[in-house]
Amino acid sequence: MKRRVDLDAARGLMLVLMALTHLPTRFSGPAGQPFGFVSAAEGFVMLSAYMAGMVYTSRALKDGIPAMRTAFLLRALKIYGCQAALLLFLFTFIAVLGLTFDRDEVKGLMGFFLQEPLTAFIGSLLLLYNPPLLDILPIYIVFMLVSPLLLAHGVSRGWFAVLGGSLLLWLLAQFDLGDRLYAAGIALSGLTTVPPKAYGSFEIFGWQFLWVLGLWMGSSAAQKPDAERRFPRAVVLLALVYALTAFVWRQAVGQVPFGDNGALNLLFDKWHVGPLRLFNFFALLVLAMHYGPRLLDRLPRLTWLEVMGSASLPVFCAHLVLVLLALVQFGAPKPDRPFAVDVLIVIGSFAALYAVALISQRLDRYAAAVKERWSRRQRRRRSRPNANAMR
Repeated sequence: MKRRVDLDAARGLMLVLMALTHLPTRFSGPAGQPFGFVSAAEGFVMLSAYMAGMVYTSRALKDGIPAMRTAFLLRALKIYGCQAALLLFLFTFIAVLGLTFDRDEVKGLMGFFLQEPLTAFIGSLLLLYNPPLLDILPIYIVFMLVSPLLLAHGVSRGWFAVLGGSLLLWLLAQFDLGDRLYAAGIALSGLTTVPPKAYGSFEIFGWQFLWVLGLWMGSSAAQKPDAERRFPRAVVLLALVYALTAFVWRQAVGQVPFGDNGALNLLFDKWHVGPLRLFNFFALLVLAMHYGPRLLDRLPRLTWLEVMGSASLPVFCAHLVLVLLALVQFGAPKPDRPFAVDVLIVIGSFAALYAVALISQRLDRYAAAVKERWSRRQRRRRSRPNANAMR
């Protein structure tokens, strides 16, 4: 299947924003939610789901549902391997350096691990304990494992029930469905191995709606690639007004829309994907889909973003490694830190990320070439008995 360079560039942009947000520099604040009360994480999840829906639907239509399931499983195992490697790096190298230099920021990331190292280590491998910054890949793994069922149902029976069930779960997530299920599980089993706050910041039942929506959109694009997707003018206008309002509001008041009013802030809550936050995301999505093709025709191609987006998993993992190393070396962002130091951190980090993307791209090409040579050999071997029989 031909790569969509526009989607790669969009994922590359999300990776850039996430890296700027996570790196401990004075640029992390302005880079957080720059377009309104929506972060790069929502866009990255949606784009990843869209790519998955498009690629794996094509695989199912070409090779069958079992081949699609196998491909999803292999991808999930790859992501799990990345998560395990990041956890090992955090619990060994970063933990030793963090304790040696007495970095409160680093110790705060692994508070439960420092209290209960064995329980935390086992729990992290079971995806039950997810330290901050390392809590996004676990939900990806769960989504990848569930996606074959959703995709198979959507392709064969339609998406109405899948989308309806996903929307219901999102609604229940606004009332802390995950915490309630955790409490019920503790009451039934009597086990309290990992505290609720150590599970990670993301409410998986809220975020699954973005994934399922992207999966449906990608699958639909694979099944009907030439279908026109237009929004009514009123919808585009409403999206434009909402997005501009949120953008100006964000720039005026900062990343917390209602100050100290916790109840109202829940409407824009990131971890549950609050309703007003979801509408803000939909508004940006409508504008991107409506105006995006025209902008792409007029703007020059940003190949460096495409390269980073095409290697999204290794670049994402590398950015976490760089963030952890920066926290050990420099600590949290400080106003008195020289401006030049923050600039060097950002430049050095992005140079490293781009190098990782290039290396990953070359390795993928090499692996594809090896696979193609192997396939040719197999085809030649299978054709030899037929040739001898004809003689």
